[in-house]
Amino acid sequence: MKLTDLRGILQYVPQFRERTFIIAVDGVIVTDENFANILLDVAVLRSLNIRVVLVHGASVQIQALAAKQGLAASNLDGTGVTDAVTLQLAMDAANRLTHEILEGLSANDLRGACTNAITAHPLGIIQAVDHLFTGKVERVDAELLQTLLSQGIVPVVPPLGFDGDGRTYRVNSDSIAVELAESLKAIKLIYITAQDGLRYHGQLIRQILVGDLQRLVQTATGFPAEMLSKAQHAAAACAGGVQRVHVISGREDEGLLSEVFSNEGIGTLVYANEYEKIRPAKKKDARAIQMLTRKAVEAGELVRRTRADIERSLADYYIFEIDKNPVACVALHVFPAQQKGELASLFVDPAHENQGIGRKLIQFTETKAREMGLTELITLSTQAFNYFQSKAGFGEGSVDDLPPERREKYDAGGRRSKILVKKLKTT
Repeated sequence: MKLTDLRGILQYVPQFRERTFIIAVDGVIVTDENFANILLDVAVLRSLNIRVVLVHGASVQIQALAAKQGLAASNLDGTGVTDAVTLQLAMDAANRLTHEILEGLSANDLRGACTNAITAHPLGIIQAVDHLFTGKVERVDAELLQTLLSQGIVPVVPPLGFDGDGRTYRVNSDSIAVELAESLKAIKLIYITAQDGLRYHGQLIRQILVGDLQRLVQTATGFPAEMLSKAQHAAAACAGGVQRVHVISGREDEGLLSEVFSNEGIGTLVYANEYEKIRPAKKKDARAIQMLTRKAVEAGELVRRTRADIERSLADYYIFEIDKNPVACVALHVFPAQQKGELASLFVDPAHENQGIGRKLIQFTETKAREMGLTELITLSTQAFNYFQSKAGFGEGSVDDLPPERREKYDAGGRRSKILVKKLKTT
């Protein structure tokens, strides 16, 4: 592990310490060879005093048991009709998986406990169809779970619920995870699946605001059938007060840690509050700006600026941050006498490239320039001029387009950067 990786993890620890994560693992992942590594990741979370509740599905195991016994399961995921035969299959499969998870926790020196914390009632008759032993969460025994969590115990919750008369119901694990996250005021709900995240019309969604996801799931046509439930429940969890919901692959080594302790993650992040924003740079950002642009300076893409240089013109800089971490920057240097502005020091951390951040910063800079009454925006580039021309609408200019004081620096610098110009329409 690089020192920079460790620093990346440490910046999150204060936010997560003594907070609760709900980790919902599909049944197919519990029996995957990488599940042992997922439990190692859970052990790391516990070592950082992060409270963890594990929820698991069982649909693949129910299907396998039915085939082995020559039976027909009426439903696999706990959303359709669960007849008596399928309920027994679900109980057998869930109990076996819970036992395997407890074995895995023991192998990592973690204490775990299976609970009856989910009180359920029958889903009932829907559109004239009796769903029999399919249940819906009525209540979560949050007090019981909090007691276990406070003692360093990992609760393991199967896709089953119980009513006051001792009857058992098959309950969808995705919905259980949402109810747990809301009841325990979890700051994260993480769905671990066989897919790499939520895809909409084949395109992987990296980050999405809950309101945008809610609009997408209304039609439900763009999501693969096997992931629609994750999309719907992720939206429901965020709407219910969970700050972050993640959907990730369970087949990637260290995938859980990569998702939790990095800005870019490996799968899909659904967020309920402000996740990314552009803000004016502060004094503490001078070092971050210097570190962000260091590689571009070394490659000759940007002019070398010392920390003192940056601090002197800090009021011109803006930071693009994700989850309160700077990942990109830009500067707008103003020449009021000529009503011109220079877009400078545009840089995006390589880990966040190809996510549209550069374009957002350019649009932000243009908007700021218009608000200041500027009529023209210039930028100088040695390597990214094609990007500015094809993606941002800049045209090629000349030294005559530079304000006198900027031309003086240009002539003295000897970089022979291309000069690009964009006229700003006033509104």
